[in-house]
Amino acid sequence: MAISPGSDAAFSSHKSTLSESPRTKKFPLTEEEVFYMNCRAAYLTVFKSSLENIISKDQLYLALQNAGRNPSQKTINKYWTPQTTKLDFDDFCVILRKEKPTSKAELLKSFKQLDVNDDGSILHTDLYKLLTKRGEKMTQEEVNAVINLADVNADGKFDYIKFCKLYMTTNEQCLKTTLEKLEVDSKLKRQQFGSHIEGFPERDPSLVPKPSPRIIRKTDQETVSNKGDTRSSLLAATRKFKTSVSITITMGANSHRNSKLTEPNSIKEWQCVQSKGCFFLEEDGEIISHQYRMQIPQRSMVYLTIKPLNLSQVEGKPSPWLSIDTALYILKENEDQANLQLICFTELQNREVFGWTGELGPGIYWLVPSTTGCRLKKERKPATEEAQLVYRDETGELFLTKEFRSALSDIFEVIDLDGNGLLSLEEYNFFELRTSGEKCDKDAWAVCRENFDTKKNELTKRGFMDLNLMEANDREGDPRDLWVTLLSMGYNKSLELTEACPFIIDIYADKCKPRIKAVHMEPCSGQLEKAICKSALNKGDTKVMDGYENIIVHTHKHDTWITSVIENKSDNKVIIHINNELSKNCINNRGLNIFAVEVAPKSTMVCQHVMPLNERQEWIYYCVYSLIS
Repeated sequence: MAISPGSDAAFSSHKSTLSESPRTKKFPLTEEEVFYMNCRAAYLTVFKSSLENIISKDQLYLALQNAGRNPSQKTINKYWTPQTTKLDFDDFCVILRKEKPTSKAELLKSFKQLDVNDDGSILHTDLYKLLTKRGEKMTQEEVNAVINLADVNADGKFDYIKFCKLYMTTNEQCLKTTLEKLEVDSKLKRQQFGSHIEGFPERDPSLVPKPSPRIIRKTDQETVSNKGDTRSSLLAATRKFKTSVSITITMGANSHRNSKLTEPNSIKEWQCVQSKGCFFLEEDGEIISHQYRMQIPQRSMVYLTIKPLNLSQVEGKPSPWLSIDTALYILKENEDQANLQLICFTELQNREVFGWTGELGPGIYWLVPSTTGCRLKKERKPATEEAQLVYRDETGELFLTKEFRSALSDIFEVIDLDGNGLLSLEEYNFFELRTSGEKCDKDAWAVCRENFDTKKNELTKRGFMDLNLMEANDREGDPRDLWVTLLSMGYNKSLELTEACPFIIDIYADKCKPRIKAVHMEPCSGQLEKAICKSALNKGDTKVMDGYENIIVHTHKHDTWITSVIENKSDNKVIIHINNELSKNCINNRGLNIFAVEVAPKSTMVCQHVMPLNERQEWIYYCVYSLIS
């Protein structure tokens, strides 16, 4: 049905805005600006604002560590004299200019002096003498922490080459962690830090902070750096690691066969409801998905399953995302909706289906889908050739290509959450929020019903196709707005669905008809993070950091993946270094074998999920957790 230009604009203008809006121009940061950004990032890992002052040696030491420096006590005493009562952010910047990070070459040189056999290792007895008998001494507990580092010690020897690699990687990861945290905080709050403003839009790079009278002054020739003091560098580096714990788990090929999911015998007599949804991968790697409310009218035995949705129309050629793991966490809603109670999650598996069977009382439940993120990841090699979306015939009339229509047909199947072959306003608005960030209001929906094929006030697949054709005609065949839709829905330029995983949920109950409704599309965090941590604390194996009973690593072994959760019961935040290099046939959700995480005081956090790279082969999870600070 033909529609007026005015009605076209009423329905499609809000989507085109996304592709037309000018992007903020970003210019490369100068070396000076990078330096100040690193200073701020390190400072804000210790303080809430750079307007706060350093008031103790411990705070100075921690801030310098987070900036990639590892000061000895001698270095700390140079800047914190008996007369010092506080240091501000500008003082901190001055210190960082003078205290250069220890290089890998300097560190190797320090250790090599003790390597009598020139084989890259030092006997524990020799290392103990060096660190406890001469000059600035480490305590026996500190030395034991170094000697007990699981990935750099073996057969009474300390592998200093591995240690130097560990040390440098840890510094890089700590800096990366602090910068990422700063970036997240900056999105939430624009804040002035001392004399330096976020983004540095107007600051003169030649302006540098002047040292306060509290800092010992030296002439330019008399630097206070420890660069020449190789033993101090060695001592500071080994002091960086407080303690460590290692965890090894060997998993057999196709181990999920040991706990196969089976349907209840009388399932055909139970009442069933169904809903679809989708995991979407964001630009920053975060995963978002639909979330649901389920109502159980009376106490019943319930059978829930979740699995990837197969959209392939070719027999024998399943959709490539069927290998992506899925899970469903069931949370009970209480009077206080902010504190949902974890009931269970779909642990059992039969091929790509994950499920749970049990009794549920009457009430409202939240269903929170989850995927580990081990297999749903950003494309490493983006498609280079762009598929054609529209074409004109010999009369000049515009049409959608066969390939684009096929992709739109699959999208329709995904966003038709109840599977009735029609799109309600609520279903369409999930699609609109995903692709344009806005909802379609009732007036625009009325225009849609008037001009496109509908049935029972819901949009048909034909109407959905015509709506996209209208959008192409509005732009005179320019496909840019159409690509906004496709990329938002997880498609690449070759019209392959690579950054999303549609799924389907089935709920059976023996005594009543359940109800399910999609209510949100949110990041897989928040309540989900709490649920995963709770599950790991309840069912996982526990290891306490030696000498730090408040730092606990929980490892929850599922049949097809392993989840690691770190619990910090202390009053201070801690930084944990994670090393997976000795794992075999494994992938994790972070995409890194070595990384660092910051755990807030009195909190738990999901550290990583790990899965087999090849399910048909044995896989070995070997992870070393080292407490840095």
